[in-house]
Amino acid sequence: MKNSIKVERAKKNLTQAQLAEMVQVSRQTINAIEAGKFNLSTILALKIAHIFKQPVENIFVLEKSDWQVQ
Repeated sequence: MKNSIKVERAKKNLTQAQLAEMVQVSRQTINAIEAGKFNLSTILALKIAHIFKQPVENIFVLEKSDWQVQ
């Protein structure tokens, strides 16, 4: 899943650590999400979207590979 968290953070001048504190996760979790190496929960996705005042689908976008059965 692709995401625009890094771009949205830059718009709000937030560090990974600041965003992590706002949504109650570690900075490493935010880093992993931005890198596409972490499948986050719906609740966490909604929290992040709320912080950025954006619909979830503006922040997170499914890729073709996300539709494949594993």
